[in-house]
Amino acid sequence: MPICNLDQLRALVPPGKRLMGVDVGSTTLGLAVSDAAWRVAASITTLHRGKLRPDLEKLFALAQERDVAGYVLGLPMEMDGKEGTACQSVRSFAFHMMRQGQERAGAPVPVALFDERLSTAAVTRAMLAEDVSRRRRAAAVDAAAASYILQGALDRMQSLGSIPAVLSSDLGMT
Repeated sequence: MPICNLDQLRALVPPGKRLMGVDVGSTTLGLAVSDAAWRVAASITTLHRGKLRPDLEKLFALAQERDVAGYVLGLPMEMDGKEGTACQSVRSFAFHMMRQGQERAGAPVPVALFDERLSTAAVTRAMLAEDVSRRRRAAAVDAAAASYILQGALDRMQSLGSIPAVLSSDLGMT
């Protein structure tokens, strides 16, 4: 399965399942998760990167705990809209993520990329405005950036009309 766009992601993820946002950095992975209705993103944690396979196992374990069935990775486009080396790194991560997820689950893992230009800068500015200490910013900025990326993708899907109504039975509420 190739990397999909946001409309394809909607079609590949069963109703009531969540999405995980991932901010792929060279030393960390910021993680966020959506609600089951795909309206709100919330940061969950930052993983410090080591070897790829164990990093992905940690990511998939967290995803399984939170009933995640699709992923949105931030694609760090350059300001002129071109893809640089950071984009190549994220695409490579997405490829390995899909391959390892397929091996782990026996089914394709839906992954979409979403333009994340200035996400970390926006999150850092917001934290500075709230007078968050440097130490707390360093610990939280990557997960907050993942939340910012995922919320942007959710908002985009909402504006495109690609988020269906979620029935209470889809959420386990009867």
